[in-house]
Amino acid sequence: MPMMYSKIPLAQTITQLCFLKEIRHIVICPGSRNAPLTIGFSENPYFQVYSIVDERAAAFFAMGMAQQTGNPTVVVCTSGSAVLNFYPAVAEAFYSDIPLIVISADRPANFIDIGDGQTIRQENIFEKHILYSANLKPEESHQNYNEIKINSALNTSIELKGPVHINVPFEEPLYEKTNQLLVAPQNVPVKNSADVIDEALSEWVDVWNGSGRKLILIGVLPPNALEQHLINELANDESVLVLTETTSNLHHENFICSIDQLIAPLTEDQLEALQPDLLVTFGGMVISKKIKAFLRTFPAKQHWHIDEKKAYDTYFYLSKHFKVRPQIFFETLLPKTQSKSSFYQQNWLSIKKERETKHREYLKKISFSDLKVFEHILNEVPKNTILQLSNSAIVRYAQLFTLDESLHVFCNRGTSGIDGSTSTAVGAAVAHKRAVTFISGDLSFFYDANGLWNNYIPNNFRIILINNSGGGIFRILPGDKNTPNFDTYFETVHNLTAKQLCEMHQIEYRLAVNENEVTTQLKTFYSESSGPILLEIKTPRTANDTILLNYFNEVK
Repeated sequence: MPMMYSKIPLAQTITQLCFLKEIRHIVICPGSRNAPLTIGFSENPYFQVYSIVDERAAAFFAMGMAQQTGNPTVVVCTSGSAVLNFYPAVAEAFYSDIPLIVISADRPANFIDIGDGQTIRQENIFEKHILYSANLKPEESHQNYNEIKINSALNTSIELKGPVHINVPFEEPLYEKTNQLLVAPQNVPVKNSADVIDEALSEWVDVWNGSGRKLILIGVLPPNALEQHLINELANDESVLVLTETTSNLHHENFICSIDQLIAPLTEDQLEALQPDLLVTFGGMVISKKIKAFLRTFPAKQHWHIDEKKAYDTYFYLSKHFKVRPQIFFETLLPKTQSKSSFYQQNWLSIKKERETKHREYLKKISFSDLKVFEHILNEVPKNTILQLSNSAIVRYAQLFTLDESLHVFCNRGTSGIDGSTSTAVGAAVAHKRAVTFISGDLSFFYDANGLWNNYIPNNFRIILINNSGGGIFRILPGDKNTPNFDTYFETVHNLTAKQLCEMHQIEYRLAVNENEVTTQLKTFYSESSGPILLEIKTPRTANDTILLNYFNEVK
């Protein structure tokens, strides 16, 4: 049987250019106006096509796939309010440098703002959070214009690793097919960026060599972003202290991974002793609010940021942006530097050891709580799996533990929202052969319940839902817990359970309500199964904040 195509040349142009650029993963939200694209993508066996009904969930699902593959994923929707539901994922992809291609079908321009159904102003709708917007024209006379715009959009997403938007007006009829290719669009090649430092480094080498206290702070990074020999070289420099986060995916025994555990109990004199001469940052968003407050209050003499695209002045004294990958930067810089005698690293590593001892002692004596549950969970997550974390309290609890080096850890920290964590984790699980464990808080999980509404969740996907019956983080944050209606407008207390959701989506449901049950359930949680499994752990709503806040006093 011959391959079929949409009879609309513009639809053929888009699908053919995606094919020519080897963009393989396509997520389609069912609709009518996008039928020409649905036909073009679904009829071509090259594309791996997924159907997700909820547009917000679909966009985060697509983003989770792109997060794992490093290649663009396309998400397609019909016209009208559908495209607005893509916005949370677009913003996350924008700040997390994830290649997401949004293609929205639209009515022709003369149908906008005349009272016709399912029409809104879709052109440039993501203007503030998009790398490129291609607003196409339906007339065949604009074929050359459209090819230029589509090429530019697709190439931008590939080259710059971020979201782009292609808005496509289609005239009816929408469902006609043909076995003939009506267009032969020109594929403009993707530019290969020069991955080198294009400047002399002598001035910066002098700064490095002259700094006895060099603090390296690493934010969100994909696994294997820095080769081991460079990690070792930084770790073995006694004038360098490296602080990582759960999402940094870089490990060494001389690195400090629990930043808040280190900083929270420090006195003013100790904070001054930690103050760096040189601050070097790379990676994405930093989770720890305590390190941000420290570096703003105790500024370094210089702050360098290393990133191919952007450098946020997070600490308000950025002095140099090196537009290159960290791997290339350190490969170039370190051979030119000289070691400098210093007790900077040694002093803080000794404090790290003290903190870790007190951390273990505190965990032994606390009652059943979110913190205690995390100890059990992280001891049982299998090696070499992907660990997806929801935002808010979940990722912050994970920050207090040293995770196994074989885990690949991800969290939507670009905008730090709770809105698409489940969908992202499911997309990641579909895209990657590794097993995925997703740990979520209750508000994040229920907010994104439609993340489970698809037919693609693999059997080895595991969800651990820590349900403390509300937004427990608001009990931890500064504020008056006795404020009238605190439990309604801040903590949002509820009695929801995931049991019915699991039944609806054919996910095996398990429940634990105390420490013994958690231990028992985790023993078989990762056994081979015929479908995904969710373990819901009910923790006490009012105990968690006291236990966590006391933690920082106990590890002094």
